[in-house]
Amino acid sequence: MEIKEGSQREKLRKAKKRVADLKGYYGHLAAYIAVNTFISVAKIIGNINNGETFSEAFFDFNTFAIWAFWGIGLFFHTIKIFSLNPLFGRDWEEKQIQKFMEEDRRESEKFR
Repeated sequence: MEIKEGSQREKLRKAKKRVADLKGYYGHLAAYIAVNTFISVAKIIGNINNGETFSEAFFDFNTFAIWAFWGIGLFFHTIKIFSLNPLFGRDWEEKQIQKFMEEDRRESEKFR
């Protein structure tokens, strides 16, 4: 019975960590959208006030540079949170742990 309770506690701990990770991701996404929108609008308005047309201000590289560079970080955060990494699939870490535990078990059986 104690093993079952420990297993349930471990599942609960993992679920809480997953929820916290998702909450952090959605906070990151919201900050990305809000901050970049503010910066882009301020940049466009500033450029228009400096004599540029709307098209010139809107299509200026600097208007969207932060979207691109911060977007790279958000892209990797997305891959991590949603387990989209093609090299280390969804259960890769768990499988590796099981593999090493099995190898250790076999090693210890040799010496019995």
